Amino acid sequence: MLTRQSFVAFAALTLILLGGAVAAAEEEKTADFLFVQSAKSMKFDSATNKLTLENVSPMTLFFTDRPERIAGNMKTTAFLPFWSEGKDSFKSDPPNADVSIVDDKTMTQTVVELQDPVLEGDTLTYTVKLIKGEMPAAGTDVAVFIDIIGRPLTPLSIAGVGRRSFRRAVLY
Repeated sequence: MLTRQSFVAFAALTLILLGGAVAAAEEEKTADFLFVQSAKSMKFDSATNKLTLENVSPMTLFFTDRPERIAGNMKTTAFLPFWSEGKDSFKSDPPNADVSIVDDKTMTQTVVELQDPVLEGDTLTYTVKLIKGEMPAAGTDVAVFIDIIGRPLTPLSIAGVGRRSFRRAVLY
């Protein structure tokens, strides 16, 4: 038989437990995503600081480090809007990137800040600010390792909804 006292105790315990679950659900988890773009060749115009990636892959790879361990790819056209307006955008806080170029047996690595991407067909152009190293005028077999951007993991966030259209693998 359920007494008034046991009902009140049960209701209080349920509210405490549900309150904790709601509070935990309200905490927005984020993950730091890193990105990789690849291209067959590149050109650099030192007069305008324009880095042009030629025959760039139509897919940009992304991954996270522990504990989330998310990896996948997204269309490069879907990646470029990260430079749109907003406090968490690449426009307000441009990412750093390591531009790795392999010519024959020589690898050149240059650290840059990426700004103002423009994609025309399979040619992607960035305005860059050199941070470390020297950028060659041309090169082949290019990989651009782009620094982190923190994105919410909640399924109702803009980033969470957007990620549903990305092809991804989740490892645990």
